[in-house]
Formats: sequence, structure tokens, C-alpha cells
Amino acid sequence: MDFGLLGEVTARVGGRPADLGPARQRCVLAALAVDIGRVVPVDRLVRRVWGDDPPARVRGTLSSYVSRLRQARVDIVLRSGGYVLVADESAVDLHRFRALRVRSRASDDRTAERLLAEAVGLWRGAALTGLDGDWATSERDRLGLERLDVECDHTELRLRLGHGDQLVAELSARAAEHPLDERVAGHYLLALYRAGRAAEALEHYQRVRARLADELGADPGAALGLLHQRILTADPTLSAATEPVQAGHRPAAPPVPRQLPAVPTSFVGRAEELDRLDADGTTVIAGPGGVGKTWLALCWAHREADRFPDGQLFVDLRGFGPEGTPMPPPVAVRGFLDALGVDPARLPVDPHAQAALFRSLVADKRVLLVIDNAADTAQVAPLLPGGPANTVVVTSRNRLPGLTTVHGARHLSLDVLTDTEARALFTARLGADRVAAEPDAVADLIALSGGFPLALGIVAGRAHGHPALPLATLAAELRDLGLGALDDDDPAASLPAVLSWSRRALTADQARVFAVLGIAPGPDVSLPTAAALTGLPADRARAVLRALEQASLLVQDARGRYRMHDLIRRFAADTPLPAEQRSAALHRFVDFHLHTAFAARRVLNPHATSVDLDPPAPGADPHPLPDDPSAMAWFDTEHRGILAAQHTAVALGRHQAVWQLAWTLTSFHLRRGHSHDNLAAWRTAMDAADHLGDPVIQTRVHRLLGDALVEVGRHDEGVDHLHQALALAVKSDDLLNQGQVHRTLSWAWDEQGDGRQALAHARHALDIYRALDDPTGEADALNGVGWFAARLGDHDQAREHCAAALALHRAHRYRYGEANTLDSLAYIAHHTGEFAVAIGHYRAALDLFRELGGTLQAAGTLEKLGDSHLAAGQSADARAAWREALDLFRAQGRAEDADRMRDKLTTPPA
Repeated sequence: MDFGLLGEVTARVGGRPADLGPARQRCVLAALAVDIGRVVPVDRLVRRVWGDDPPARVRGTLSSYVSRLRQARVDIVLRSGGYVLVADESAVDLHRFRALRVRSRASDDRTAERLLAEAVGLWRGAALTGLDGDWATSERDRLGLERLDVECDHTELRLRLGHGDQLVAELSARAAEHPLDERVAGHYLLALYRAGRAAEALEHYQRVRARLADELGADPGAALGLLHQRILTADPTLSAATEPVQAGHRPAAPPVPRQLPAVPTSFVGRAEELDRLDADGTTVIAGPGGVGKTWLALCWAHREADRFPDGQLFVDLRGFGPEGTPMPPPVAVRGFLDALGVDPARLPVDPHAQAALFRSLVADKRVLLVIDNAADTAQVAPLLPGGPANTVVVTSRNRLPGLTTVHGARHLSLDVLTDTEARALFTARLGADRVAAEPDAVADLIALSGGFPLALGIVAGRAHGHPALPLATLAAELRDLGLGALDDDDPAASLPAVLSWSRRALTADQARVFAVLGIAPGPDVSLPTAAALTGLPADRARAVLRALEQASLLVQDARGRYRMHDLIRRFAADTPLPAEQRSAALHRFVDFHLHTAFAARRVLNPHATSVDLDPPAPGADPHPLPDDPSAMAWFDTEHRGILAAQHTAVALGRHQAVWQLAWTLTSFHLRRGHSHDNLAAWRTAMDAADHLGDPVIQTRVHRLLGDALVEVGRHDEGVDHLHQALALAVKSDDLLNQGQVHRTLSWAWDEQGDGRQALAHARHALDIYRALDDPTGEADALNGVGWFAARLGDHDQAREHCAAALALHRAHRYRYGEANTLDSLAYIAHHTGEFAVAIGHYRAALDLFRELGGTLQAAGTLEKLGDSHLAAGQSADARAAWREALDLFRAQGRAEDADRMRDKLTTPPA
């Protein structure tokens, strides 16, 4: 078989085309082929083919399509609640395309060029041609970007090998198709230059620059700008190919973190300071607010990015931000680990262990860390990587002498811009002609702005946005209002005049949004959050945010999130805003996060007991999240905002929303290992529940607070809350909460090694779930009874309960419960001498855990699988399982478990 996705969807059997039927039937094949060899659950397959609103009896239609594809000799098999296309990955052109790209990364330049040419040649048109629907459209767009990326990689190799003048026609078409892609533009400029057409290259650069300004309000990036300058100066190194890279030198590593925000377009000068940053090690850039510390750090970081092939990390520690609470170092470390691709399930719980894991990951790599807006040495020290190849740049309003004394950091004190540098800033922003036309007004603006880059940027932005406005008028306005003194200890007092007339230049709608954003909880906002906060439709909110960004009152980072400089945000927060508008905005902020997080949790855990929400305020409609990946991505991005929404709800006296926000976060917190955030959220929820005085709410909150406490090892306090929950549930005849509390207590006592109490609580839970006719709860409780009975040696009772649990889990398609129960049955089989049965169950459980991302559980299952292999006399298989378990335990920071594995691996088999 041979399948084609990179164009019209096709299949060939024995070299002959196969009849794939109508478009939806071909979409079924495509939806399986992108995951060839892996099970695609039926629900996911239906969404891919029919979208979120499938017709009635869709499963029957799907089965019919699969049968017809089988008749065309396509090998599709039903397994574990889904379908799998059985064939080697090389049978699909998409996977051959990707494999060729991977091989190219480990090859010399000439071989890599040949491999990428073969990869590009696999494309027959737009991917999935002829297929409609949301999935096919989004997949086609995503694969189109992947294709463009490989085409650009191929072009870079050809340019490096000296083929530049042969690429002009090809790159002309690509540049026309992707007019805003700066990488494509750079390739075209270089090809034109090498073909002796430098004037055309310069003209194309100006067209790209104008289009970026018109459509995105941005200037070309540093790389394209540098190439333009080199063409202007006829840099002789542009005319020749570079030395080809030899085999084995091309990195085969996965993508590395590139977290640097964009360089501010107003950056100029600072040549001496930039040179001083070139040294390795740690440098602290210190100076007053608004002096350009972050601008300097980012400009240097982008200029030197190639020195750090293993990545560039960035974090704003909010040491002097409007929130008033600097970011704790463990939160920053966690962000670095996420950026480095560490599996959340493998993260150690202890913050010190997480910091140690971070240092281990970057110890032998060339990584740049830009640590922005630090409050003090204690906030920065835990983030220092320690590796000799790492470079760290820290910005702070404090000098941070501890870093200099203890960690050997260099200190760079940043002063205001010189008059020459300030004039260069105005020239870059407004053009040489306009600056030369009013030299006295420019001198006045520079003097009145005090040389502070932030003030100069705002003035230049105002002038740029009003090209007909004389600069003398701006200077007179600024002189009449007065700038005020910049006080490092009180940044809210700095630049008030500049900000006040910037605000007055806004339309009424823009001024209102500016004021509302000033009171926004959290460090930044997404477009949907901003729309809810302001009560505007998304398209109108986007237009206003763009206007504020162009006025230098707002910035959009690489993630598409909007934030204000702390000085501007403090000023915005002081902007007069009617009390009812302020209150309505904050209520919308809470409702948006509450209802979106509620929907996201329901996607992640549809079996969980739900809660009843009040309708959201008008304008605070939730953001749509159709599936697990989108729900988790939204939680990842908005996590700090949701926590801020909970604190805002406390301030507003919305006690119902306070505990409900904690509930919405629970599944996400547990999946990502945010156990301390989970505990903090439920402590806050407990205060709200006490205010409400509703025993049903208090029961639930005591239970979930107890669960959170046990999760972080605070067993006694956790059990106390669980007993309070149980007493309330019994008093109110709340059987559901009684069952849930007993399940949690069984786990809590098992953690303490008290199997008899664990079994007693599990039996209580089972009785209750049966009385409630709750099959998923009954299945979990059956497995709990079976597990604890097995731990106590009652294997017959254990097997009976676990077999019943497995049947229920499979009947209700609860695959995580199925995996846990298979693990229990394997344990029982092992301890009754049925080692082959145990091995089969452990392997089935392991497959499910891996598929579901349960790496924590997978590690324990691997250890027990190795024990069963050893008991069956299969020592080589045992050692293989233990080695894999050891790798997982190490990655998860589970030192005791890792030591136990090492002992098993070093002990000769009996």
C-alpha cells in the first residue's frame, strides 16, 4: 500500500490506484493515515470527519466507510475503542516527508540538500485537496506551514551551496505567495543580490517594510534589517557561498525554546553597553524605571542569539509590577521546565527538586537566560543555571549586590540616552526629513523627555500617528504640562504629563479601554479576555488594542498577549472610570474565566460531578474549547489569570464564584502537577464556603481541600478536613459526597500504609455508589476494594472485584479506570503465581497509560512488570523493564524509587 496526503488523498495497491469513494470516506482514510499505526478513538475520528455536529447514526456510517475501504484492500483494524490503519509509516507520503527532514538534520549540507529536495518533491499540491470540514482545513493550513518551513530550509542549504542566482524565479513566486514572511523575503533579497540585481533587492525590501507597517503596524525584524544593511554596503561576504556543514555536525535535537519577546522598534544607541554584555557569565543591568533596561537586554539577546543554539529563555519576574507581588522563583523555574519540554507528569513535586532538574537540563548546554524586572537577589539566585556555557542577563531597578558578591555577576548601570541617541531614536521613528525640518522642536522634545527611552518612545509614537501635526505643537504641549520627576522608588510618579496627553489623544472608546486594562487582574490578557473585560466584540476589541499598541501604551508579546509597561499601567489604573464601569469590568473578568474554565474542566473530565453556575454577565461569554488539547492549552496560557480571577472574586464578595473557580482548576492542577496552586485555591475556597454557610458547598470544599492537603503530604490536616466533609455529608444525607469522601479517605490511608482502614473506606464507597446507581463511581470503588484486598492477601475477593470493575470501565469507555484495574489484576495474578497472566495485564495497562499520558503510573507498572518477568525466569525482559522504570523515576525526581531500581539492576538474578 502507498498513501498520498500531500495533495489529493490517494491510495495505491500493488502500484495501481485504489477507489477511495466519496470525500467523507477519503477523509476517514486521511484521518487515520496522519496517525498511521496508532489507534484513533472513534469519537476523535468522528470529529475529524464530521466536525462537532455529526449526523444521527454517525457510527453506522463510519463503520460503512471503513468496510468499503477494507474492500479496497486498505488494512483498517478495530482496537480498544478506535480504528488503526495498519501499515508502515513509510507508506504515507506525509511521514516520508517528515522522515526525510529528520535525516537531513544529521547530514552534511550536500546530502541534506538532496534529502530536502526529495521531501519537497513529494508535494503534489495543497495537502488533503478535495476534503472539506474544520479538521481538514486546519490540518491543510498546518501542513502548509510545515511545507513552507521545509522549503525555506531547502532554500537556505542551496544558498549556502552557492545556488543563489538560480533561485530568483522560484523565490519571486514564493515571496508573492507569502508577502509578510520575513524569512522568505530574506532568501529572495539574497538571491537577487547574488544575481546582480541589488537595486531590485532593495526595492523589494522597501515593499516588504511598507506592507508590514500597513498590515501589522510593525517594522522588519533584526535579521531582515541586517541583511538590508549588508546589501546597502555591498558586503563582500554576501556574494559567495558559505562553507558547507559536514555530516554529523548538524543538530538532530528537537526544537529549542525561543522565548525572547520582540525587540522594541525605538531602540537606538547603547553601543558601549551592548559591548559590555558580550562577556559570558551573569550581568545585572540596573537603573531606574523607564530607562530602557529591558530594551537593552532584548536588543543584545537578539543580536547574539546565534551564540546560544540550545535556546533563549525569558521571564518577567514582576519585581516592580502593578500586582504588588513578585513572581516566586518556583513559578519561574516551572515555566523554564515547560519551555524545555519536560513532561509535566515527570516533574518532581518539591520546588528545590524542580530547580535542580532545571540546572541539570541546561548544565552542558549553551543557553541564554534573560531575567527581567527582578526585585532582589533572593528572587534571582534560584534561577541561575550554573553551567559554564550559560549566559544570564538580569534587569532590575535595584543593583542586586548579592549577585555581584556571591555569584560573581558583573554590574552594568544604565543611564538615560544621550542627546545624539535620542535624536537617532526620533530619526528612526519619524524619518530624517521630518526631524531636520524642525530641529528646535526636536531639541525641545529631547530635553523635556529627559532622555528616558519610554518617554521618548511615547512622544515619537504620538508624532508618528499624527504626521500632519507640527513637532513644535507637541513640544509646546509637553512644556505646558510639565514632565515631572522620575523617582526610582515611586515609578507611579514618573512621566505623568506624557501619559496624560497620550491618553487625551485617544478616542472615547480607546480611553475607556485603556482605563479598564489598567485595572485588569493578572500580568497580561489575551484578546478574548480583553474583549470580556471591556465588554466589546472581539473584532472591535482587537481594533482598539491595536490603536493602543500603536500609541505605545500597550505591547503585544510573541504569544499574542497584551500587557502594559508598569508605569503606564499604574497611570491607566488612576484614570477616572465610573464606579459602575469598574465593577462591571471586574465582574465580566471573573465570569469569563469561571465559565470558560468550567467548560474546559468538563472537557477534561466529563465524569466528574458538575456544579451549577449563574449565567455570565453580558459580554462575558466563554471562549469555545472543543477538545482535550485546546482545553489544556487554554488552562496553560490562562492559569495565572484564573487564579487572579479567584482573588478578584474574593475582593468582589462573590463567594460562590470563589469556590467554583477552585473546582474548575482541579483537573488541570492534578494533570500538570500544580499541587501547591491547587492547595492555595482550595484554602481560598474554604474561606468562601464558610462565608456562604451552605452545608452542601462546605462538604464539597472540605473534601477537595482534604484531597489537596494529602496530595502535598499533609496527611493529618487533610484527613481532618475529610472527616469534617464526611460528618456534613452524613448529617445532610448527601450520599454522593459520602461516597466521594470515602474514596478519598481510602487513598489517604493507603498513602500512610494502613491497608485495613483503606479497605474499609473503599467498601463504604462501593456500597454508596451502588445505592446511587453510579456505574463509573462503582467501577472505581470496585477496583479500590480489589486493590486493598489484594494488598492484604485476600486474592480471591480481590480478583472478583477487579474483574467486575474492568467490565464496568470497558462498558462505559473509561480508559483510565481500565488501565488502573488492569494494573490491579496483574498484581493479583503475580501474587498468586500466574506470572504469564500478570505480564499480559501489566503490558495492557502500560499501553493504556502511555497512550493517556500517565507517565507517573507507567513507571510503577514498569517496575512491577519487571518483577513478574523475573519471577517467570525472564531476567533480560525484567532488566529492560526496570531500566525504563529507572529512566522515568529519575525524570520525575523520585529519588527513592530510582535507588530501588538501581539496586534491582545491580543485584544478580537468583
